[in-house]
Amino acid sequence: MTLTARLADFAVGTSRAGIPAAVTNRANTLAIDLIGSAIRAAQEADSTPSVLAMIERLGFSGDGPCTVFGLNRRYGAAAAALLNGTFGHSLDFDDTHANSSLHPSAPVVPAALAAAELTGASGAEFLAAVVIGFETCCRLGMALDPTAHYARGFHPTATAGTFGAAAAAGRLLGLDASGMETAFGIAASQASGSLQFLENGAWNKRYQVGEAAMKGLMAASLAAEGFKGASQAIEGKHGFLQGYSDAPQPAKLLEGLGQVWETLRIGVKPYPACRYTHAAVDGLLTLRAQHGWTANDIDAITVGLHRNGVALVGAPIAAKRKVRSIVDGQFSMPFAAAVALLRGRFGWDDYNLLGSADADTLAARVDVRQDETLEGLRHPFGAVLSVTARGETHALRIPDPSGEPETFPDAAALDLKFRTLAGPVLNTTCDGWLARLHDLGRAGSVAQHLR
Repeated sequence: MTLTARLADFAVGTSRAGIPAAVTNRANTLAIDLIGSAIRAAQEADSTPSVLAMIERLGFSGDGPCTVFGLNRRYGAAAAALLNGTFGHSLDFDDTHANSSLHPSAPVVPAALAAAELTGASGAEFLAAVVIGFETCCRLGMALDPTAHYARGFHPTATAGTFGAAAAAGRLLGLDASGMETAFGIAASQASGSLQFLENGAWNKRYQVGEAAMKGLMAASLAAEGFKGASQAIEGKHGFLQGYSDAPQPAKLLEGLGQVWETLRIGVKPYPACRYTHAAVDGLLTLRAQHGWTANDIDAITVGLHRNGVALVGAPIAAKRKVRSIVDGQFSMPFAAAVALLRGRFGWDDYNLLGSADADTLAARVDVRQDETLEGLRHPFGAVLSVTARGETHALRIPDPSGEPETFPDAAALDLKFRTLAGPVLNTTCDGWLARLHDLGRAGSVAQHLR
C-alpha cells in the first residue's frame, strides 16, 4: 500500500472511539483559540477590507449556511472556509506545531467547520475530523523536513495545510478510503504558499492559509462528486514530498500513526508574532522583571536562533530593525524585543508601537545570529540571549517558548486570551459565545449550535 493510500485509510478508518478523549478535547481547545483570533481579525486586520471586497466583486458573498466568525452573517461553504482561515491566521496569534513548523488550526478548522455545517454533522464528528486534519498536515510537514521546505521558499501551513483541510472535510463529506486518496490527489495540485511575502510585508501569508482551507474543502468536494484525482499524490515522482522538499523524510508520515497523536504536540501562542520570536520574548520579559530594567538601561541584545528563525525574523537585520507594517512587525525579532522591553508584554494592541521612536531606538540595539547549539534539536523554536544592560552582560538560554505542550496554558489563561481578543468585537455576548464553543463537542448539530 502506498503512503498516500495508508494516510487515506487512516483518515477515514479511524473511529471516533479510536481517538482518545484527551486528543479530542485538545482539538476543541485549539479550535476556540483560533476562533478568538478570527473574530478580532475580521474587524481589525488591515487586510480584511480587501478580502471582503474581493469576495463581493467576484460574486462569492451570497448568503449561505456557513458561519464566518466576527461577521454578523453567513456565507457559502467555500467563502466561509476562505474567510475563517484568512482571519484566523491574520493576527499570527494561532497555534503552532514545532516539529512541522506550521499552524495546524488555521487551514483545518475552517474547512472542517464548513463541511460540518454543510452536512449537519454533530460536534463530536466535527472534532474527530479536526483531529484527523491535524494529524495529516502535521505529519506531512514533518515528512517534508521543515528546514528543507523553507529553504525552497515554501510556507508549510499553506502547503501541507491544504492536505489537512482536505482530510478533515473529506471525512465529514463521507469519503471512503479511495475517495480520500482522490482528495489528496487533487490537493497535491492545489497546495501552494510562498515565503516571498517577507520581502515587503505583504498580506499573502494570511490569504494563502485561508485559501488552503478553501482548496482542501474543494478537493474533498470534487472527490465526493466523482472527480478523478492523481494517484500517489504524496510519494510519487512528481508528488508532494519530491516536489516541495530536497530532503524529504517519508517515514515520519506514518511513524506512530494512530498511536502517537501530534494533536497533543500543538502549542498555543502567547504573543501575536512569528513563533521564532517567542522564546527570546519570554527570556527578555524574565530578565526585565528580575532586574527592573527600563528601555534606557539596554545597551545591546544578541539573540541566537535556529537558522529557520534567522531567515524569518532576523534577516536582513537592517530591515528587521525598522519595521513599519504589522506583517513586518510579526516577522521582526528586533521589534518583538523592543515591545517586550518597553511594555513588559506583547499583545495585539502593542502593534501601536510600530514606527515609534522608542521602538526604533531599542530595535537598533538588537542583533540576530544563527546559534549552532539550536540546530538538530527536536524543536527549532528555542533562543539564546545575551543582554548588556547598565554595563553588565547577562546570558540566558530558553530551550522552548511558553505555550508548548509541556507548558500548555490552563483553561483560565486560554479563556482570558479569547476574551481579550474577541471581547472588543462580541461585547456582552462574548462569555455566551465562549461557553457555546466549549460545549461544541456535545452539540447534536454544529450548524444549529452556532446559530
